[in-house]
Amino acid sequence: MNDLHTPESDERSWVERLTQFLSGTPQNRADLEGLLELAVDNELIDDDAKTIMEGALSVSDMQVRDIMIPRAQMTVIKIDADLDEALPQIIHAAHSRFPVIDDNLDNVTGILLAKDLLPLVLEREPEFDLRSLLRPAVVVPESKRLNVLLREFRQNRNHMAIVIDEYGGVAGLVTIEDVLEEIVGEIEDETDVDEGRDIRKISPTEFFVKAQTPIEDFNEHFGVTFSNEEFDTIGGLVVNAFGHMPTRSETTHLERFEFKVVNADQRRLLSLRVTPPHDAAD
Repeated sequence: MNDLHTPESDERSWVERLTQFLSGTPQNRADLEGLLELAVDNELIDDDAKTIMEGALSVSDMQVRDIMIPRAQMTVIKIDADLDEALPQIIHAAHSRFPVIDDNLDNVTGILLAKDLLPLVLEREPEFDLRSLLRPAVVVPESKRLNVLLREFRQNRNHMAIVIDEYGGVAGLVTIEDVLEEIVGEIEDETDVDEGRDIRKISPTEFFVKAQTPIEDFNEHFGVTFSNEEFDTIGGLVVNAFGHMPTRSETTHLERFEFKVVNADQRRLLSLRVTPPHDAAD
């Protein structure tokens, strides 16, 4: 009688084959990356799985300062704001969590979840005190390793942490999504950018642009003539202008355009904030 072929047997076979490849006991990072390449070549894993594994490896080498949202880009709400002041900020930013500050940015009193405001919006209560809605703010140093932070996020069920510098001042913030994006790549939802749209206007003077946008499409949108002889995408052109793989918030200029990195990992540029000259096409 022939053995039955089941999904469970496929899974065991996959695990056995991968174990066999890993049985050489890699001695360093390069050995492990070589084994992953070999696993792809032998169709044990696909390129997406390899990218995720490499992202997981890179997270252990990175610190919070490498991916945090800088202090200057934080959207915060003041503790004495009333409902009519807080709501426009929340709607415009479209985040789910907001640091709440006292008299200055270094005094973060807690974290406001946007969903906690919904009952107040519906009831329009005359008495409104943000203090009653705040969750405790988690504070982490810039030097904390991302793999440690991810473990703490999961264990404590936190999604945001305030990052402090060596002097105790607020340096920025980091979310669990920021860490996960270093592993799986950029995570977009319906509030980030419409599916299929590589270029989106986000303010009167700024545009969100995916790095994989073809240079030809970028040129057509803005009425410019960037060359696509050496690079196919705007991301390739921008990385070349930097001369290295840029990190979040780095900025460069090309023909009066300002390109600011929104998201990038150690392997690729993902998205940009573009400020065109005033006479460029909308």
